[in-house]
Amino acid sequence: MIKSMTGFGRCEIAENSRKFTVEIKSVNHRYLDVNIKIPKAFNFFESAVRSELKKYISRGKVDVFISCEDFSEKNSTVHYNREIAAAYLKYINQMAEEFQLENDLRVSMLSRFPEVFTMEETDADEDELWLGLQKAVTGAAEMFVDTRVVEGGHLRDDLIGKLDGMMGLVDAISERAPRIIEEYRRKLEERVRDLMEDVHVDESRLVTEVTIFADKVCVDEELVRLGSHIKTTKNTLLAGGAVGRKLDFIAQEMNREANTILSKASDLETSNYAIELKTEIEKVREQIQNIE
Repeated sequence: MIKSMTGFGRCEIAENSRKFTVEIKSVNHRYLDVNIKIPKAFNFFESAVRSELKKYISRGKVDVFISCEDFSEKNSTVHYNREIAAAYLKYINQMAEEFQLENDLRVSMLSRFPEVFTMEETDADEDELWLGLQKAVTGAAEMFVDTRVVEGGHLRDDLIGKLDGMMGLVDAISERAPRIIEEYRRKLEERVRDLMEDVHVDESRLVTEVTIFADKVCVDEELVRLGSHIKTTKNTLLAGGAVGRKLDFIAQEMNREANTILSKASDLETSNYAIELKTEIEKVREQIQNIE
């Protein structure tokens, strides 16, 4: 199957009091360029996310957005810092003795001093976190691939239609070529007779001139190669896979052959066919840029 390089996928996974949301979108790019926006707390998973995405994507500029909501009530704990409380108490007692003041310190007051009690985040289980995140990444990637496949099918059908039209132009030029030689021979004969009047036309010289002309305007090789490129492109599209680069190279070769045909064209009809060929090849190249 053919895949477009434009796609979108989204997935939410809610497990173990957490909800992971992953969104993936992409546009055309010559290579695979993945940009991941992920919460700082999950930065250590970025490499694993990239590895997971490479199972589904081979080309394109891909933006990945990851978010996580934590609904658990066990993600933080209260920590009692005994050493700090003891230091506060020591100096308060010292102050009371030095300044002969009543020590009215109570536990409730001591507990409110800075750093006596602190909130600490509980370390989450990495395997558990990755399990939820991986499910969200996989779900978004599968949806992303599905949208690429649908768009790729439209691209394939459109390209095959254009290629069939190009093959029709190749056939038209092939049919036109013999008539060009015959018309040139007839015009050359008429011109010579007009100039020479009743003098006998040298048939061998005429044949030589026609042969030289035919050699200059002959596009048989170019037409054969162009036809072969068109068939190869169609077969590649039908076979499917990550064929964008290959098709882009073939399109460049098709354009080269069309340029040669146009440069050799000796009549308006063939020139028009060649120009139309170049126009269609350019349309094909633009569409191929969208294929993975």
